[in-house]
Amino acid sequence: MYRGTDTRPDLPTEPNSFVGREKDLDELRKLVGTTRMVTLTGPGGIGKTRLALHVLAQLAEEFPDGACYVELADVTSPDLVVARVASAAGVTEEQGRPLLDTLADALRLRSLVLALDNCEHLLDACARLCRRLLAAAPDLRLVATSREPLRVAGETVWPVAPLTLAAADGTAPEAVRLFADRAAAIAPGFALTPLNADAVAAVCRSLDGIPLAIELAAARVRALSVEQIQVRVADRFGLLTTGDRTAGPRQQTLRGAIDWSHDLLTEREQVLLRRLSVFAGWSLEMADQVCSDDLVPPTAVLDTLAALVDKSLVVREPEVLGQARFRMLETIRQYAADKLASAGETVQTQHRFRDYALAITERNFAVGMALVPAPWQDRVDVFVQYDVDARNVWRVLGDCLAEGDVAHGLRICTAVRPCMLVRGEFALGCEWLDAFLARPEAAAVDPAIRGQALIGRAQLSLSVDPAGVEPSARAGLELCRAAGDTFWTAAGLNLLSEIAMHTGRPDEAEELGQEAERKAEAADDGWNLGWALGVRAAIAAVRGNIDEAAELSTASLEVMRVIDHRWGVARAQLGLGDLARLRRDLDGARRMYGSALGYLREIDSRPEMARCLSGLGRIALEMGDIEAARQFLTESLRLSREIGTRIGIARGLESCAALADREGNARRAVELAAAASALRAASGLPPLSGQRAGQYLAAADRLGDGTAALLWEHALALDLETAIELAIGQPTGPPRRRGGGAGAPVPAPGPPGGAPTPRELEIAALIAGGLSNKAIGAQLVISPATVARHVANLMLKLGFRTRAQIAVWVTAQR
Repeated sequence: MYRGTDTRPDLPTEPNSFVGREKDLDELRKLVGTTRMVTLTGPGGIGKTRLALHVLAQLAEEFPDGACYVELADVTSPDLVVARVASAAGVTEEQGRPLLDTLADALRLRSLVLALDNCEHLLDACARLCRRLLAAAPDLRLVATSREPLRVAGETVWPVAPLTLAAADGTAPEAVRLFADRAAAIAPGFALTPLNADAVAAVCRSLDGIPLAIELAAARVRALSVEQIQVRVADRFGLLTTGDRTAGPRQQTLRGAIDWSHDLLTEREQVLLRRLSVFAGWSLEMADQVCSDDLVPPTAVLDTLAALVDKSLVVREPEVLGQARFRMLETIRQYAADKLASAGETVQTQHRFRDYALAITERNFAVGMALVPAPWQDRVDVFVQYDVDARNVWRVLGDCLAEGDVAHGLRICTAVRPCMLVRGEFALGCEWLDAFLARPEAAAVDPAIRGQALIGRAQLSLSVDPAGVEPSARAGLELCRAAGDTFWTAAGLNLLSEIAMHTGRPDEAEELGQEAERKAEAADDGWNLGWALGVRAAIAAVRGNIDEAAELSTASLEVMRVIDHRWGVARAQLGLGDLARLRRDLDGARRMYGSALGYLREIDSRPEMARCLSGLGRIALEMGDIEAARQFLTESLRLSREIGTRIGIARGLESCAALADREGNARRAVELAAAASALRAASGLPPLSGQRAGQYLAAADRLGDGTAALLWEHALALDLETAIELAIGQPTGPPRRRGGGAGAPVPAPGPPGGAPTPRELEIAALIAGGLSNKAIGAQLVISPATVARHVANLMLKLGFRTRAQIAVWVTAQR
């Protein structure tokens, strides 16, 4: 029976301030008002209990009988669930009658919100109770927290998300606010400042925005600086071990919170969870191919994976190419990886993943490079697949490098090289290839594999140092020729033809191009045949044979159309657009560039998109359409900045200088031309032609005697980011000089891959100082291969794809 209306216990007092989740609170209040039952789900430490308590506190006044909270974490037997709820609701047992019947009758006429906290270990008992109470009490609202749904009719499942790691309105995100609040409580006087804000944000990102983990990290400010916490959070389970002593054992350490969830899994679920830790993200097919065996049969993978999603240990992601995707929060992934190591399954599972990745990337290479017949959409899908699985590729490459497995590593690098070219990931590709080629095991690798890697390495650096990559290209060609590899022999000849053209040897370039054409044609290799014709067209243009160049470009275009490869079509159209500009056929050039741009956007080929947009901008400028010119040139420059291609940035600054000159802004024209000249000099690129530089200086002379020279000298020292901001018309602060400073922008890292180690931070600082891998190795007394591996790991962890991004990031941390 019910003991009376004044005996309901108060809601538990919250131990500290509630931070963030304003949107969640608003939506949950509305949901509880319109739905009979809401279950808050999520992994341990995500903040389900605090959110439920806060919702209850806000709703208590809206229901005549208020709110009732029931803690179930310490209830060990399902038989005790009804008694615990009855006690909290003020209902006593009647002799000779089941307590559930008495409880249902007592709540029948009451209008209240009843919260059941921590139901995951008592799912069946809680589900039976909820069904009975919902049927008996029409004005009852239930709020449950659990690591998986209760599967009750009428239940609305609300997955509790991590705290936000970014704020659109420029304010501090929720995760950072929570860290600052808890740190200030631990160490009075602590506050977010420009000096520590980046480190706090990095800690929160590394911890996935999980409130418990962030609170445990903030507690360490007693003894550590935020920067020290940032470094040590790589060992999160060792660092985050001291929580609120009044909390339950599973809320006092990060490992304890996840142990609770893990111990509730079936054996099969535990096995699959730990094996899934090798992935950065995965599809059902990947889980089936890599993780199944007698312990997890292929027929059981789907149901077991679905159970892990239900239990909040795996996150369901949006579909890609018609396949559902999944991932783990990094904190849970690291926990599962520890379990994989403890089970002695790490090497075996990594090898299965390596073999799967090799098969998929080599298949995609064959499709992408037209080695097998395929429609264009299949080729587009190759690049989409790379985008979604790039972090998996890097993870496999990291494992190969750690094992000294050079053969598999080089084969995977070669297979994804076209995707890296399209994405402008030149530096990243070079770092991986350098790391493998520098290993002593490389000497014993199949010569054909080494030859392919050497040619690929040279192509990735062609735009930066054509003369410097020639030895690598020649060595790779000889190895592939000796191995009878016709595709890569033709590719090596094409590359050497481009190198000869760029280094002022057109006759040799033409000879090499013709040989590549013959090899490709004999092998029915459409890709290399189209490439050879395109290179020969460029050589003809350099020689001034415009008609011949147009004929060869058109032939290249037709070959690429025959094999239905629109990336190749776009490359040929770019050449035809350049030729049309030389002929002053601006309408023809615009058509070619416009058609090429459409194909390039399909595969997001950023370097060539930048070039195409630059051509369209130049044409618009010549046709007097200033606004269109500004839009095209600005997008081109932004793309070049994103991918870190210095020649693209230099050309973009020069085009924007021409735009400024046309608009009558002689001062900006000179500054941008000078910045481009400085970038060319610093990067070892050919200097801006004297004629073009003279045009900007002559225009600036209208400002007065000596003004142009002064402007030029001043702009030579501008920081590159400041020059780019000046070009696109969006200055973000006072001008900065080369070398950066506290105001340097920080490229936003991608999904966290763990915090950099102290050694990686040391190497990052040397990269920012302009040192090469060889110089860094000499200073730290380690091999260049080891340096390359650290650099590749840094790029993975920070989500960067160029050394320039690392340098800017380091500068901003100082």
